[in-house]
Amino acid sequence: MVTAVAVSTVQVRLAGGQLMTAAITADSARELDLAEGASVLVLVKSTEVAIAVGEVQRISIRNHLLGTIEAVEHGAVMSTVRVALDGGETATAVITRDAAEDLGLASGGRVTALVKSTEVSVALP
Repeated sequence: MVTAVAVSTVQVRLAGGQLMTAAITADSARELDLAEGASVLVLVKSTEVAIAVGEVQRISIRNHLLGTIEAVEHGAVMSTVRVALDGGETATAVITRDAAEDLGLASGGRVTALVKSTEVSVALP
């Protein structure tokens, strides 16, 4: 048996002006009573944030957040990348150390934080 779930997309303008798109169930949108202009929180798990060097074009991932690397911390296997987004917010990505090294990630580098809309949660403050 296959059950279809209606999905809604919600666009949220971050305080700094960048847009985030969240794909949530229509039931969730109704339960949250979302309306244009409503104040919401946007939550993304750091392991769901990908990093690209420079700007990205022609990709299915809806959320492209431009910024500058504030810090890269390497562990034995994983690296944490903290990005100061254009506009003032901060995004954190946890990626493999190999990926961070292959991309040459370092403080001051321009990057795009990428997040699939299905990995964005919306909550009420």
